[in-house]
Amino acid sequence: MALGQMPYRDFPFVHAPLTFLIQAAIIRLAGRVFFHHALYAAILGGVATVLTWRILLMQLWQRVEWEWTMALMLAAPLAVVGIYCIVPEPNYDCDCVLSLLGAIWLLQRIALADSFSRGRELLRGFAAGFSVCAPLFFKQNIGLAFLASVAGSVTLLLVAARINRGREGAPKPPTAVLLALVSGAGLTLLAAGVLIHSTAGIGNYFGWTIRFAAQRRLPAFASMLDVYRDPSLLWTLPVVVAGVLALRSRVGNSRWGRIGAFALLAAPLAFTLCSLLMYDDADERGDSLLALWPLLLILAGLLALVDLLRAGRDVNLRVLMPFLVLAAITGAMMSQQLWGSTYAIWPLLTVLVAELIAFVAASSPTGAERNLVAPALAAAISITLLVCGAFYTASEERLAYARFPAGPALYSAFPQLAGMATPGPYLPEFDELLRFAAANIPANDGLILLPGEDPFYFVTARIPRFPVLLFDPATDPYSPAQVARLALSRNIRWLVVKRDLQIRENPMPEREATMKLLMDEFTPAARLRGYDIYRR
Repeated sequence: MALGQMPYRDFPFVHAPLTFLIQAAIIRLAGRVFFHHALYAAILGGVATVLTWRILLMQLWQRVEWEWTMALMLAAPLAVVGIYCIVPEPNYDCDCVLSLLGAIWLLQRIALADSFSRGRELLRGFAAGFSVCAPLFFKQNIGLAFLASVAGSVTLLLVAARINRGREGAPKPPTAVLLALVSGAGLTLLAAGVLIHSTAGIGNYFGWTIRFAAQRRLPAFASMLDVYRDPSLLWTLPVVVAGVLALRSRVGNSRWGRIGAFALLAAPLAFTLCSLLMYDDADERGDSLLALWPLLLILAGLLALVDLLRAGRDVNLRVLMPFLVLAAITGAMMSQQLWGSTYAIWPLLTVLVAELIAFVAASSPTGAERNLVAPALAAAISITLLVCGAFYTASEERLAYARFPAGPALYSAFPQLAGMATPGPYLPEFDELLRFAAANIPANDGLILLPGEDPFYFVTARIPRFPVLLFDPATDPYSPAQVARLALSRNIRWLVVKRDLQIRENPMPEREATMKLLMDEFTPAARLRGYDIYRR
């Protein structure tokens, strides 16, 4: 893209564009230097953590005591499980969550405002309308789920406003703001559609990002429900529900009753902390931490439903906020379910946790002593996520799909890759490939890299002559026969095959069939330490 090729039109591309267009702009403005992109990830990770803290503070304001301290406690775990802690390189999930946080912050500003001037109504509404559309162009599944939930919520609020019109004592909804939000969202989608159609083509865009992406990555409905079939739910969910019910009943009026209710609420957290001592395997520790996700999602959904039923015809945007967050989380898990999808959405979990804390605070009987259950629970959740999250991130278990041999991290000798480091021989082997290409492969010759070596074009600034850069089932639309035909029609003269893969699983299931067809046209030219080179 930085070289001027247009995604969806010039080459197949299954992802939404914004993350990649931002990185292309960085390349155009600052040159081909890996460190710039690492710095981008670091800055955005910090911004997301601070923004989440501000959202938590707004959520807890006037709903709990010590809201500043409690918001800080709940945001603290994001220092180790923030959007860019697990994968510290530009990623569409992470950028999408940051845009989601911005949208949630703007929606909260609307929900908490007592009154607006006319100009401020329109400005905030239009800004919120733009913000709820932005995630769609970072990650389709998350953005679509979030946008659909916002559309449903705004429709419900407008219908409720219509029903309550003239009813004595009914709260006055910010109808003008909601209509401005709808207008802002509509104009944003219209402008985006016109821009896409005039560049890549709207048919190409929908064909690759919706139809093809859904065909390759959308799981069956039964698989999407697997997250809620964790065996630990058989005891954690009843225990936590019992704690909430105890707190809201007469039992919660006594000191020992409140202590017992807190013990029930904190039991799953205590088990997760104990798993650090019970298990030596990082995978089992990670499973124990991630088991909190379905528990908290179910609990947040139930409590949000209780709040909605309690609000009745007086429903407002604040009551509906948990449903927007739940929709975004569900959309994120549509691609790789629980284990594969949670690395960037921890801030969204903390937003749901804040709603849980507010519900517990409202459920506690009045009195200074009795209100200690909510801050104690907030502290327990914060400590659990901070400690277990730190072990989870440091173990790099989420990156278990990659090979990290024992030994020191090695670096590349090329200035474009300054700052990139990984254990094992991968970067020295890649340097050897780059030197071979500079000496033996003319700059205008087309080549194919199997199964794919993204930094090759980043370092060399060669224009890709083949439409696929990564031969992975999720992104490669071509059969082996089609690959062979395209190699001939595009006058591909070189084939580079990576032998020493850094990924554990086979990224190219049809590699043997593809190689068999290509070998009719290509012959061996060189054997490097990690690569086989063929020439047509």
